[in-house]
Amino acid sequence: MSEALVIIPTYNEKENIERMVRKVFSLPADLDLLIVDDGSPDGTGEIVRRLQLEFGPKLHLLERSGKNGLGTAYIAGFGYALERDFQYIFEMDCDFSHNPDDLLKLYKACKEDGAHLAIGSRYVTGVNVVNWPMSRVLLSYYASAYVRFVTNMPVRDATAGFKCYQRKVLETVDLDRIKFKGYAFQIEMKFVAWKLGFTLKEVPIIFTERLEGVSKMSGGIVREAALGVIDMRLRAMFGKIKPK
Repeated sequence: MSEALVIIPTYNEKENIERMVRKVFSLPADLDLLIVDDGSPDGTGEIVRRLQLEFGPKLHLLERSGKNGLGTAYIAGFGYALERDFQYIFEMDCDFSHNPDDLLKLYKACKEDGAHLAIGSRYVTGVNVVNWPMSRVLLSYYASAYVRFVTNMPVRDATAGFKCYQRKVLETVDLDRIKFKGYAFQIEMKFVAWKLGFTLKEVPIIFTERLEGVSKMSGGIVREAALGVIDMRLRAMFGKIKPK
């Protein structure tokens, strides 16, 4: 077992999962990989089980019954990591919108540069997004501006889902009190870590829209994020964000 665990939630990712597993394990770093699969009816879990025969104990699989939301998948993965001796815990998507090569940059930001939470940022050096329609670029960019305005959190890409945590962040955050399941989860985790005094560092990446599979974005997820930001700020104002 390595000191670093990459967590990838999946739901119907059979087109991407094997390529992603092989790519992560090809990197020049000692990484373990945990797939958190929400009962994918397309057989994603079966593909991972087959790959476990090849990659052995470094490829982990946590299977859940039913689609329960991105946030709960990551929290289940965080619990899995904390029960073991992992010191660096990553979040990333399975669809190659996050370039696995950038795991190395996030790892360095935490292990060598002192960041407690490294964020793969689309907007810290301009707008680095490929194959998105302009409407979605504007929605994402101004959503992050809205988050900065409401919360004062100094993060350019507040909804980013490509991250590396030092273990002590996840040990300190009360994961049972994290409320949101969709993109608001990504904002909430950054906001809580920042309010608890941890150092956040944005690392520039290029985000590329998925080529295979189906996006999980929905109007409900956007609404949750918009209203959730106000809820987070109010909880902070009334002293309800506390370490575990």
